Amino acid sequence: MFGKYLALGAVAAMVCAVPALAVDENQPASKAKDPNQVVCEKIEVLGSRVSTKRVCMTRSEWAEKRRTERMEIDRAQVNRGSCDGCQ
Repeated sequence: MFGKYLALGAVAAMVCAVPALAVDENQPASKAKDPNQVVCEKIEVLGSRVSTKRVCMTRSEWAEKRRTERMEIDRAQVNRGSCDGCQ
């Protein structure tokens, strides 16, 4: 049971640690961004306030990662009241 809450905390920390993508001021806002463009972000290492690591993925991979993490958080919140190991 504790492991489920630990996993939820880890997912929530990752979602909060991922910064928003920077806006390119040279590109018009109406033009769609290339989903295959590689974007690098610095992500805080869990358990450290100082250490970061650089992660590079395409825009479509970042979008899929955020969508998956959001679904995991929603699922964990919905299942929060259920008792998997109760007798």
